[in-house]
Amino acid sequence: MYNLLGVQLKSPIIIGSGPLSYSAEGMRILSDAGAGAVVTKTIRKERAINPAPHMVRSTNNSLINNEKWTDFEPERWINEELPKLKKMGVITIASVGHTLEESSELVEKVEKAGADIIELVSYDYTDLIPMVKDTKNRVNIPVIAKLPPMIENIGDFCKELEEAGVDAITACDSVGPAFRIDIETGRPLLGGNGLGWLTGEVIKPITLHKIYEIRKKVKVPIIGLGGCMSGADAIEMVMAGANFIGVCTAPILRGESVIGKIFNDFKAYLERLGYNSIEEACGVVHQHMGDVNERIKFEFMYNEEKCTRCSLCVKVCAYKARTLNETMELDEEECRYCGLCVSVCPTKALEVSELQKANN
Repeated sequence: MYNLLGVQLKSPIIIGSGPLSYSAEGMRILSDAGAGAVVTKTIRKERAINPAPHMVRSTNNSLINNEKWTDFEPERWINEELPKLKKMGVITIASVGHTLEESSELVEKVEKAGADIIELVSYDYTDLIPMVKDTKNRVNIPVIAKLPPMIENIGDFCKELEEAGVDAITACDSVGPAFRIDIETGRPLLGGNGLGWLTGEVIKPITLHKIYEIRKKVKVPIIGLGGCMSGADAIEMVMAGANFIGVCTAPILRGESVIGKIFNDFKAYLERLGYNSIEEACGVVHQHMGDVNERIKFEFMYNEEKCTRCSLCVKVCAYKARTLNETMELDEEECRYCGLCVSVCPTKALEVSELQKANN
């Protein structure tokens, strides 16, 4: 079991607020598929009316959406959906927003209805500190703050949240604005004003940086959310400093069965890498950041038995330094040691030795 703020979870995978958590039944499906906890769509004083269409696939593993909050009235969640979830045994994190006025009115009702944890969210991140302070005075269950990614000095802001009493942080929400265009018509692919927010694989590097910066400043648990599509992605989030793994886009695009696969692959990676727990892997990258010499050189290692001769390493070499004929060859005078060839090798037939400082 995994302990989130005193609540026992069967897995460290937490499904972020989104289309799949539209109702108690939708959330039960996610829980049954292996999620440790599920976050409701954001509950506000009034239901949302979404533009049509409001979701579009941007790349194979990413989405753009301009979906709003829940399309249920708050009474529906309080009187029906949350009690159902409690009865079904689904660990429920109730997303509440987007203003202090709304959270003040809703959080006690949400707690009484059966939520295990509250997650506060706002379009204006400066509202989060007063929302946290007010909510902590109103409820006895844990309180999480969900952050947008583009906050200047995000680590310092999270330190203020910690001092305000927040119990955990979700990092982070979607990235944007962003949009796509239908080239046949010249119109935006999304309805409404055409603008939306980007989720999925493409935002993972941004998420990792935000988790890293937050972990440097706070001790409270971090739920890493934004770009986790695989067990390897989950490992990266933990290594950056996350204690739990948030997932949202992956089950939308691949179905809820991907939740169990991510969890099982994550556990297998932990074991193979020699970590006995998430705690052992949490934040390990912090030991290595900032101590890398700007000018480094390394030795390539080529395993012919692993090589499928796909020639991707040759195709991506901007300096034409690598060739693959009877054997792999490298023109060391032309090579700049950018490392791209290694990163694209699908079978890891091409790897590098420990990085060494370059001779000036």
